[in-house]
Amino acid sequence: MIEFFYETDFKLSNEPQYSDWIGRVVISEEASLGALNYIFCDDVYLLDINKKFLSHDTYTDIISFDYTENELIAGDVFISVQRVKANSIKFKTGFHQELLRVMSHGVLHLLGYNDKSEKECMAMREKENEKIKMFHVEH
Repeated sequence: MIEFFYETDFKLSNEPQYSDWIGRVVISEEASLGALNYIFCDDVYLLDINKKFLSHDTYTDIISFDYTENELIAGDVFISVQRVKANSIKFKTGFHQELLRVMSHGVLHLLGYNDKSEKECMAMREKENEKIKMFHVEH
């Protein structure tokens, strides 16, 4: 089950479409969906989480807390809408495209993908692009 929570004025325009997409991303990796929460917030909210739980004093676009057991994917994915907007401008991708990238990035972490090394970052980016393309596939 996927749920969306909002700690900011931002709201997804079509939650069922995003839920369906994320569900298909999980299935495409041969895993099963457990309880997955997306929490949309601002920079200050996410910075506080980053300091409190990860001891990092930096802004970020996403933080994932993984509660996955076996292949039952579960977790909390916090996304700073402010950072997504800033990154969409910085990378000239458009807000929706950047939002899909960050949403897929979070679930990919829960699926076991990492981005600590350059090689892992490249593999993660390829997976993000693959999963973003799935959003536009009708089901």
